[in-house]
Amino acid sequence: MKEILWHGRGGQGVVLAAQILAEAAYLEGYGGVTSAPTFGPERRGAPVVASTRVSRNPIRTVAQIEAGDVAVVLDASLFGMVDILGRLREGGPLIVNTPSSPENLGIEGCYTVATVDATEIAVASRLIVGGMPVVNTPMLGAFCRVTGLVTLDNIERALKRKMASDAAGANFTVVQAAFEKTIVREKEKERHG
Repeated sequence: MKEILWHGRGGQGVVLAAQILAEAAYLEGYGGVTSAPTFGPERRGAPVVASTRVSRNPIRTVAQIEAGDVAVVLDASLFGMVDILGRLREGGPLIVNTPSSPENLGIEGCYTVATVDATEIAVASRLIVGGMPVVNTPMLGAFCRVTGLVTLDNIERALKRKMASDAAGANFTVVQAAFEKTIVREKEKERHG
């Protein structure tokens, strides 16, 4: 089983991204998929976490994810507010929406770090809702590139099941762009002194 944590702010679509990934995993043939939000009375702009579990077998776990195998961060400013690395299993991929390169994030340790400027991709594609660039769907493209757990074809099919046809098409355009533009730094080997 793979457990994915989505970190973002209220209004960025972390819950929808977790749901679309679950749908894509189901279409991919995974026998067990779940998606759940983890938040209280937060409002727009407040930190929010959502999760997706995927497994080749049925999932019987209903507890919240304590430590994920993958972390997807829609807003890099959350690193100063939320213990993202504390909830990511060592060795797990960390995928961040930022214009910075993986090396410039200053993330040390045994993590695969990937970056993509999902904000710029959304702005360039004019994918803006309520005055804000849509960053959740481009991060699905980065997720596909880094993990290989689902294909772009199944992300597209999941988008078409969750959105109107024109919205699904516009969102899939940014998914593809993010897939192509994601930069990956493989995890560092343990250092022995």
